[in-house]
Amino acid sequence: MRSIPPARRRVLLATAGLCLSAVLGAAHAAEPLKAVASFSILGDIVREVGGSDISLATLVGPDGDAHEYEPTPGDAKKLSAASVLFVNGLDFETWMPRLAKSSGFSGLTVVASKGVTPRKFAAHAGGHGHDDGDHDHDHGDDHDHEHDHGHHHGDADPHAWQNLANGVIYARNVAEGLAAADPARAQAYRQRAQAYIARLQALDATARATFSAIPADRRKVVTSHDAFGYFGDAYGVAFIPAMGVSTDAEPSAGEVARIIEQVKRERVPAVFVENISSPRLVQQIARETGAKVGGTLYSDALSKPGQPGATYLEMFEWNVRQLAAALRP
Repeated sequence: MRSIPPARRRVLLATAGLCLSAVLGAAHAAEPLKAVASFSILGDIVREVGGSDISLATLVGPDGDAHEYEPTPGDAKKLSAASVLFVNGLDFETWMPRLAKSSGFSGLTVVASKGVTPRKFAAHAGGHGHDDGDHDHDHGDDHDHEHDHGHHHGDADPHAWQNLANGVIYARNVAEGLAAADPARAQAYRQRAQAYIARLQALDATARATFSAIPADRRKVVTSHDAFGYFGDAYGVAFIPAMGVSTDAEPSAGEVARIIEQVKRERVPAVFVENISSPRLVQQIARETGAKVGGTLYSDALSKPGQPGATYLEMFEWNVRQLAAALRP
């Protein structure tokens, strides 16, 4: 076998080294970005925008209650390995600072609700609807148990995703967060976000048209907890929460009696349970008022795969259909 001259050998070795570096670099670039989302609705938005370019872990899964959530050691492990964390903000994930600290997370944190105009809770838990909007919601006096469980929320309503116009803001923030964490694929994230935003805006227009066709005096419902304020403001529906902000809030007998009186007085046509709440209280109100029990609404969490609210868009479309069917004359 003919020997290769030393100079030629050096050139071949250098070329092979460059090729190997290029291959390894391409393989590294193709690795999905590791991302974590705090809860299922936000996780779905991140998945839509990130596509196959990300590897996503969602902490509070389908039918999970982020108000009541207690992080696990497995959550800390997921977060420690992530490059970017997506949170709702607006004091929704009161447990997240402890988890981030314990996990040693050092990546980028993206607040999906950044730029949303926050609404304030309209009234105290149990029996006060959203029609006296000048009253701020002070949890400090009435919900001391929320402090005990670490689920205290401020005056700002965190459920901003219940208005699809805010969902658009979430999608844009997610795209920019992914682009900042992974500049090489920034264009792909932004393109997916634009396509997703078009779908959100189309459903928003449908929801507005649906409820505007229903007489205003019939657009009143009772729900389990105070999670639909943004929906009510955007689409002209008055929601009366049987419980307060957090799903661990239990109204007194007097507060329940006031809700029942209000439902009778205002002839509220329907009451709804939520996928994260016990139906017992809402069913009691329905029995004692004669209001119709509507279907399940998805408030703070998606449904499990294969059920009606398995994605953010499906969840919203389902809620619109269920509410409209119960409220139409």
